[in-house]
Amino acid sequence: MKLTDIETFVVGNPPPHFGGRYFVFVKITTDSGVSGIGEAYCVPFEPHLVAKMIEDVFARYVAGNDPHDIENMWRRVYSSGFTQHPDLTLMGVLSALEMACWDIIGKEANKPVYKLLGGQVHERLRAYTYIYPRPGDKTDVYHDPDLAAERSAEYLAQGFTALKFDPAGPYSAFDGRQLSLEALDLCERFAKSLREAVGMKADLLFGTHGQMTAAGAIRLAKRLEPYDPLWLEEPVPPDAPEEMAKVARATSIPVATGERLTTKYDFARLLRAGGAAILQMNLGRVGGILEAKKIAAMAEVDHVQIAPHLYCGPIVGAANIQIATCSPNFLILESIETWGGFHTEILKSPIRFEEGHVIPSTAPGLGVELNEDVARANPYTGNMLHLEMTQHPVQ
Repeated sequence: MKLTDIETFVVGNPPPHFGGRYFVFVKITTDSGVSGIGEAYCVPFEPHLVAKMIEDVFARYVAGNDPHDIENMWRRVYSSGFTQHPDLTLMGVLSALEMACWDIIGKEANKPVYKLLGGQVHERLRAYTYIYPRPGDKTDVYHDPDLAAERSAEYLAQGFTALKFDPAGPYSAFDGRQLSLEALDLCERFAKSLREAVGMKADLLFGTHGQMTAAGAIRLAKRLEPYDPLWLEEPVPPDAPEEMAKVARATSIPVATGERLTTKYDFARLLRAGGAAILQMNLGRVGGILEAKKIAAMAEVDHVQIAPHLYCGPIVGAANIQIATCSPNFLILESIETWGGFHTEILKSPIRFEEGHVIPSTAPGLGVELNEDVARANPYTGNMLHLEMTQHPVQ
């Protein structure tokens, strides 16, 4: 069996754009006609250029090879062009291709991927969602703790037992910083209002995006501790795990991080520093499914849990489900609400969600199929990136 063909899809995510402005998907096909799909997460270049990058890497290192030879392909791509170092762009490209290879491997074996990576550990995967806005909201749910508390009741009714929110303000190219007193106060009021609204029915996940210095994050954590969040997410920028560890040592709130890290090497630095209790690898960036499995195993040694990150499309979501299902140290899975809307339309069959849990598919491969007609009917025509940081210092 050899890989012969590739097709990429740059898909615009219609309003309300939950999961990002666009998704970059890839389909690769073997000489026997078996196809697999993958997705790259948040590569920081124009998405059609990213699609060209995926096609280039495929032509150089993947075409003509057996999709089963994951380790061989991984080392050749990782070392491409005399790099041999964690690179977010190259690893995003590799993640999409590797994911698609696993989809093919599972289809050839007529098994879901998790059955090929140690087998099924979890029959149901606990899930959480961000608290999202709704059409007609009179205020901004990201900045109004009362509206967020009201919205939380809707999510509890859908079965969620964990909710994430991020009221700490914009994330900037110039972070980390000290949050203002107003921002600290708003964060505390959010935690208080939501805890009063959900009681013990749901965990609170306090999201940030590396806005703070370690000292600033510790100040915030002290204010949040009375409301017992399940985690404080990426409190400092991801380039200094030793600073993340300072926060982890100074608070009783578990620190979660990892969406902006890639490969076992980045995560090893984090683990050695003692920087996190929960790892949030994104399978569209981390180096693929097997790399995520290795990271989960490394974490298991230190009794660190995993909570696969998702702010992208449902192909990464399907890969997250595979790794979560076969990992003993799985904690919780990120969902985009209940996987409805465009996340359902872009798939031939939806991801199964029941009472706050994702039910792993028993279908072979990743367990989902891309609806290519929908993908082609929704091309991305904008000029912004998947996510954008504020381009000036935040006071």
